[in-house]
Amino acid sequence: MDLLVKETNMQNFSKEIIEKAGRIKLLLTDCDGVLTDGGVYYSKSGEEMKRFSLRDGMGVERLMHMVNVETGIVTGENSEIVRRRAEKLGIKEYHPGSTDKYATLKDILKKRIIYAEEIAYIGDDANDHDIMKHVGLSACPADAFSPTSEIAHLKMSNRGGYGAFREFAEIIIYLKIHGNVHTKESPGWGSHYW
Repeated sequence: MDLLVKETNMQNFSKEIIEKAGRIKLLLTDCDGVLTDGGVYYSKSGEEMKRFSLRDGMGVERLMHMVNVETGIVTGENSEIVRRRAEKLGIKEYHPGSTDKYATLKDILKKRIIYAEEIAYIGDDANDHDIMKHVGLSACPADAFSPTSEIAHLKMSNRGGYGAFREFAEIIIYLKIHGNVHTKESPGWGSHYW
């Protein structure tokens, strides 16, 4: 799957979505079902393992280097594996064991002195609904729990653990760089790749 945003997809973004993306300063993500495929693997000795996409990791880097958008993880799990992945990606906004993700969002807003409209969130299940309703831009993987996809502003074409985070990151990057130039009303909308 080519992770660059397709021309046909770009034509479908409303002016509202373009404006929402333009305000984003922090992209928060759930872990299981977004950064992973939602499965948990156990070795013979009982060791827990999770699969992460390296492409999603590149999305974290590109967000920071291209448009100065940080990434954070808000997860209900308290896993050493996820902590190590966050550390490897240089993610400082890491919130494991979050049983109330909306409360975690409020703590982040207070600590960073930013507005909810400046935060994007990608989640896949019922425990993500409250936070998704209170951020500026929300998304879900293609295989998200059905009610979650009804709440999200955007539904990715990729599944969790297989590039959904990267796809959302690339949309934000593209719209932050080109969104003020390319709107549905402007000539040439959707005619450029990056």
